[in-house]
Amino acid sequence: MGIVDFGNRASEYARSRNDVPNSLFDSLHLRNINFTGKKVVDLGCGTGALTRRLIFRKADAVGIDPSEKLLQEAAGISRDKYLEIPYKKGTAENTGLDGAEYDMATVLRAWHWFDREEALREITRILKPKGHLIVADTGFKTDQRLVEITFDFLKKEGVELKPAGSKAESSQRINGFPVEWFREWEEAGFGLKDLYALPYDVHFTNEEWLDRVASLSYLADLSKEEGDGLLQRLKEELEAHYGASASHEIAHFCAIAILQEGIR
Repeated sequence: MGIVDFGNRASEYARSRNDVPNSLFDSLHLRNINFTGKKVVDLGCGTGALTRRLIFRKADAVGIDPSEKLLQEAAGISRDKYLEIPYKKGTAENTGLDGAEYDMATVLRAWHWFDREEALREITRILKPKGHLIVADTGFKTDQRLVEITFDFLKKEGVELKPAGSKAESSQRINGFPVEWFREWEEAGFGLKDLYALPYDVHFTNEEWLDRVASLSYLADLSKEEGDGLLQRLKEELEAHYGASASHEIAHFCAIAILQEGIR
């Protein structure tokens, strides 16, 4: 899987990818997944949206990501919130962490970027026996007017709208996850304990929506200058439809798979 660098849009990523619904942790608690005092590694942590919430839930958490720019954003946000969170440069395939040390591994919006076979091998190495792997993905629903206007604009600009990472390789999904993942998890020794999805809404101004678009993988290959120009033209398009001071409620989903090592 090729590396996609979101570092050129680290600030926009931090501002617009902070939408971890509170219902996620409530739903995990109802399923006997509790974080208090647990050692948790957050893989592909990006700017730390999930890592911070793990700390708020009293976990002993560490965030791992290959992007120095995203980790710098994560560290800056933590300082601003007076949080001490260890972030380390590494990958899901090579964390650099000690073996058999962690109760859980979490992955939010990142599993599709990993070399999944290597990542599962590494996760098995760093987890304690019977450790948990929690894979979650979020996204906005596409059948909404603002999203349709945005996607039509991007297509006219020549942007290829294809599923991110390894999602592009699969034509069948279960709860939003490619069907191949379930077989891979099972073959690696991780049993599926639960699979479900949660709806939630996110409020955006036009500017906040532009940040969200800037963080999309579709635009990751553009230079900063190219991306800025495209976003300025999209801003004008949105203002033509909605005015400069519009606000939008955008429906999202959060898909969750709870897995445990060594169970069937």
